[in-house]
Amino acid sequence: MNTDLSLVTGVRQTLAVVLPVRFAAVVGWRTGPIPFELGSRRADAVTRQTYFTPAAARALYGTAERPCRWHRFMDVRHEALHLRGVELLRTATARHPDHGLAVLHFDVEGPALLETLRAIGHRSPAASDPLDGPLSPWVLLAGIAEPRGAAAPFAIARPYTVAFLTPGVQHTPALRQDGRLPESADRWLWYLASRSTEADVPTPLEHWPERSQQAVRISADWSALVLRHGAAFLGHRADSGDGDFYGFAELHGRTVYLDALLLGSVQRDHIDELTDGLSGVFDGPKLARRVSALERHIATFRSTYWRQHLTAHGPANELLLSFQSQYRLAERFEEILAEAADYARLVQTQESQQIAGALGVLTILGLPVGTALSILQVLGTGGAVAVVVALVAALAATALVLTTRYGRLVLSSLRGTGPGDSR
Repeated sequence: MNTDLSLVTGVRQTLAVVLPVRFAAVVGWRTGPIPFELGSRRADAVTRQTYFTPAAARALYGTAERPCRWHRFMDVRHEALHLRGVELLRTATARHPDHGLAVLHFDVEGPALLETLRAIGHRSPAASDPLDGPLSPWVLLAGIAEPRGAAAPFAIARPYTVAFLTPGVQHTPALRQDGRLPESADRWLWYLASRSTEADVPTPLEHWPERSQQAVRISADWSALVLRHGAAFLGHRADSGDGDFYGFAELHGRTVYLDALLLGSVQRDHIDELTDGLSGVFDGPKLARRVSALERHIATFRSTYWRQHLTAHGPANELLLSFQSQYRLAERFEEILAEAADYARLVQTQESQQIAGALGVLTILGLPVGTALSILQVLGTGGAVAVVVALVAALAATALVLTTRYGRLVLSSLRGTGPGDSR
């Protein structure tokens, strides 16, 4: 029995690497996601759209008038990796209309899946990064897009990985025994999703039950686990090869289940940007204009990307919810809505104060002038000298009123500040 996952060669081993990119030119590739096929099944955009709600499908695949997804088949081999194709998904935000995600689809040969994941995650010690040389994103996307560095705004620190592995009959640590799943299966799942081994991240025994609860049991045959920097699918029945159910599972893992995680990545980047926008809302003048723009961005995000229910089929929803849970997206978005509502009330209060201040100024200016002219009319006094004297007296009374507490309050209301505010 081989319990060391780093020495295991699964019957099926695939890997998707998700990279944040910046578009540099118009994409001349075919529109839509890569149409992976299995027998008569073809998982193209038309087929996938029937799996998702219309709103989620538009965010993932665009429309005929406004495409947002492109693909290109490739056949590049480098060491244990075989590149099958590349996808691009435009994920424009209000501040960064050129942002997007690139997805590299690999088959993995030999007992190299875990070590490849560790190398991509820059574990130490690990082999050199496999996304160099002929598989470098700079080479694969040359002239179309370029990777966003880890220091760029809202870029993930490392590429997000989605691994898929099915066991053979000899891989008993991953197989159900008398219908029960051994603890070693969830350990394998954790290693694949976290891109680590026990030596990299020693885990206390008391933490394993909690980690096992995070797994998504898609069926008795396979499970998924979604973490912050990676996800994994692992079979729990021996894969018999061609014609086995796992061919269908692999197709779903490469397509609709991956798409659910891509939507989560888009949501995370937008929420990061909204959070940053909230933190700078008091930087500079024209608060009302900035709050209004922020509310517009929140409404656009909410109507376009914010989804927690993707489909009537359960696993994709559970995967998205697991991704959102890792980044606390639901809680963070609720905080954004509450904070934006507070700022909107603040702006409304300031505007009401300014309106009240304007009415106060009209009252302070109008009352003395009106009183003086009324007195002249009652006394029957006319002439320019009398009018000038009356106006001077009225203005003097107005100036005197403005020095009172009420007058100072009116002037501060016009400036949008409180009487004790030093701004």
